[in-house]
Amino acid sequence: MKLNFQSKRKEASESEISSSVADDAGKVCSMYDSASSSGSKTVCNLPNFAKLRKRSTLFESAFTTVSSCSPSRSTILTGLPAHQNGMYGLHHNLHHFSSFSDVRSLPRILRNHKISTGIIGKKHVGPLRVYPFEFSYTEEDGYSTNQVGRNITFIKELVRRFLHKRVADGRPFFLEVAFHDPHRCRPSDKDFGPFCNKFGNGQPGMGSIPDWTPVEYDPDQLTLPSFVADTPAARQDLAAYYTTISRLDQGIGLVLQELEEAGFTSNTLVIYTSDNGPPFLMGRTNLYEPGIAIPLSVSHPQQPSSWNQLLPSPMVTLLDLTPTILHWFGIRYPPYALQERLNHTSRTPIKLTGRSLLPELSKTSSNTSSSTDAAVFLSHTFHEVTMAYPMRGIRTKDLKAILNLAHPIPFPIDQDFFASPSFQDFLNRTVSGIPTNINLTLNQYYFRPLIQVFNVSEGVETDVTKTLASDIVLELTNRIRNWQWETSDPWVCYPWGVLEGGGADSGTIGCRNLFPAT
Repeated sequence: MKLNFQSKRKEASESEISSSVADDAGKVCSMYDSASSSGSKTVCNLPNFAKLRKRSTLFESAFTTVSSCSPSRSTILTGLPAHQNGMYGLHHNLHHFSSFSDVRSLPRILRNHKISTGIIGKKHVGPLRVYPFEFSYTEEDGYSTNQVGRNITFIKELVRRFLHKRVADGRPFFLEVAFHDPHRCRPSDKDFGPFCNKFGNGQPGMGSIPDWTPVEYDPDQLTLPSFVADTPAARQDLAAYYTTISRLDQGIGLVLQELEEAGFTSNTLVIYTSDNGPPFLMGRTNLYEPGIAIPLSVSHPQQPSSWNQLLPSPMVTLLDLTPTILHWFGIRYPPYALQERLNHTSRTPIKLTGRSLLPELSKTSSNTSSSTDAAVFLSHTFHEVTMAYPMRGIRTKDLKAILNLAHPIPFPIDQDFFASPSFQDFLNRTVSGIPTNINLTLNQYYFRPLIQVFNVSEGVETDVTKTLASDIVLELTNRIRNWQWETSDPWVCYPWGVLEGGGADSGTIGCRNLFPAT
């Protein structure tokens, strides 16, 4: 989870911003519990999220455009789809993906406007030139991700240090507190539990986080979301996930307390969201609803009339956060161009496809609506470096279409989910012929058709691929392709063609068919 604090220039307005992004947290066990039709009714006790919700506008139709950690974080900090900014997959270690060096990110833009920037926790994006933070305590700086991302006492102390500097110098600021919860634990840290849910709980060998009071959940008492199998192993896995979310909740409370004690509460815009959905079947790395549906709340300190309300529309995405933050600071997106990846000889001006959410805060749930053709677009290419599985999609109010561009091959599984109790139970039950207790087979999960279309109008995904009129399917896929061209997607011709053109003597580019007509 990330917590971003941004302050406007003092001479313009006594206002700050705090934006939070969780690490693999969807809408289960969240501030949406009992608040919306899409939030599950769980046994979770989240007093700090409840407090934040009472001061916030919740967007019910909020989505990530890519269901993977580094790519999603890059969209938050650049306002550009991952296939456009270059962060195709995970940034760390052998995965080694990075944004293009000439991308103008939020910290880069804000630095040029004399705004102090800071990051605490999990950064997971690069290179440093593109994502420069003045104050930085992250895994990229050599710190343990568990310490800077899960140890909420240490996080509290670092937030206090940053805020005291801003009180002293009076500079406007942007601070991102990137909690690592509720991400799964690395296999090397398995003694801490599947979600590092025992890390810092005070038991022998687990260490102690003074400000955390662990909340344990009875697996048998959980109301399961649709993407979690009703088996003992999956229930125990989900219970551990909920315990980790309780640490996240208490961490949020500590950060908000630091804001208050530093004198920023009454002039701080608070944003909370997640990079992607939870790491379960159909969740993270998928473009199904559990993978892309995320929490998003915004609390405007000067608009109490917008607090404690749920906006069913419009549909919004993480691409909207950069425009929102720049709007708050009164900064125009800088005119610049990337070396066009679809045309190596031209410089095409960059245009953000998202928009500021600040105007939406003046609306109420009764006066919001989405146009019939409103849509959000989806683009997932990698997670781990060995997980090449390009998918592109579109989601409207009623329909979602997914293009599984690598559909002949099995859908890849990431390392920590493959080793998880949930997936191993699903795998072993399938091999042994024991009921999996979930409405999905392993073969269906691995092998997906080229095109999947779902009806999402009732809050659930209903497969209508075989029954929907062909002209509607064609319209949806054409809109996806148009968006790919608009955002310079290198996979726009994949898998049936080769991208060619744009040479010194040609200003045009196009797709050459792999199977030309004879």
